[in-house]
Amino acid sequence: MSSIQVQSAEVNNLVRSTHLITGEFEMGESQQQQCFQPPIYYDSNTIEQREGLLRSLAQNPNMLNDFYQFLEFTRARSAQQSFQHTYNDQINQEQQQIPSILNIKTSFQHKSSTPKLPMPASSINIHPNAKWSQNGITVAGGNGWGSETNQLNSPWGLYVDDDQTIYVADYSNHRIVEWKSGATNGKVVAGGNGQGNGAHQLNGPRDVIIDKETDSLIISDWENDRVVRWPRRNGTRGETIISNISCCGLTMDDNGSLYVVDIENHEVRRYKIGDTKGTVVAGGNGKGNRLDQLSNPRYVFVDRDHSVYVSDFWNYRVIKWEEGAKQGIVVAGGQGEGNSLTQLNEPRGVVVDQLGTVYVADSWNDRIMRWPKGATQGSVIVGGNGQGAQSNQLDRPIGLSFDRHGNLYVVDWGNHRVQKFNIV
Repeated sequence: MSSIQVQSAEVNNLVRSTHLITGEFEMGESQQQQCFQPPIYYDSNTIEQREGLLRSLAQNPNMLNDFYQFLEFTRARSAQQSFQHTYNDQINQEQQQIPSILNIKTSFQHKSSTPKLPMPASSINIHPNAKWSQNGITVAGGNGWGSETNQLNSPWGLYVDDDQTIYVADYSNHRIVEWKSGATNGKVVAGGNGQGNGAHQLNGPRDVIIDKETDSLIISDWENDRVVRWPRRNGTRGETIISNISCCGLTMDDNGSLYVVDIENHEVRRYKIGDTKGTVVAGGNGKGNRLDQLSNPRYVFVDRDHSVYVSDFWNYRVIKWEEGAKQGIVVAGGQGEGNSLTQLNEPRGVVVDQLGTVYVADSWNDRIMRWPKGATQGSVIVGGNGQGAQSNQLDRPIGLSFDRHGNLYVVDWGNHRVQKFNIV
């Protein structure tokens, strides 16, 4: 999403009236590069007035989607400010109050009365000129390849939770490992019972995400051609939710729909809740390099508009498919295999921020690249210093993610580690 605009005049008035924040509410791209001014807080004497104004939303529940989106956007912006924690708490309180005040259900709600908010990745807001430390910090593995709890073996995908806990698809150890922030050892939370196809086993997992609605891990169990749901807390076995699929990258949208990359069928499928067959949302027209085709895709990202971004591996590009589109738009690479700033070489992990900037693991160039929306060439943000194991080097990076502060996490496949590059 290139801008956040509160669509309804009533919501604009409501936000102004409740004094959630000062500053501009409808922003162009140039204004987005500036943070909001600090919020103004009011004493308890204004609460009744605020709640009365919030009740006006009950006359038009559809306005809630815009209002939640505005609140979530301010949360992302606040991550760049020194008052972040206090402000996030304030926004959380606002979101929790709305359903009880209105006593209505919205499209964000699932099984509970708490609004279902977008996943953290889709809320990432990063300044277009942001920079990261060029020397990474090892936050998982880094002790050579192996199966000990302080080691990884050819890791692939990862997921970064709100508290900076990371979950790693430890491919050759056939397990998912949880690493708390600052930990020197990981904890096996799925698999780890040898290579196999039993319900208690995994075989070459390539990606993992968290379904917060069910508090479970969703795992791309690639060698077993299945997607598995595994309880996040003390789970001992998984449940197969999709079978007979050459699965790799996974993601979920704000409606709880699951997106799965199918390598062998050169497509991405979306599975809505309760759906077992899925719908093709990218590719599906055989292997090829046309705009309606993919060639051995790897990873996927979905934004708030439900546009799908796919790392199109053998086409050396990232391609965007808008919801309902019959063909995609190249947003990174697409100029053949190579190492120039206009090219990619076997791209894998991909993330897109709210401005539409694409971040991609340019695997065989050992670098992470940033491609602004509409750009014809990218820039290297970390790596690109040759293949190696130094703190400023990468070796075939795969998984890619950001935490809520904008720090960058990279699965450094050949070095059997996860590197964190702090935003500066």
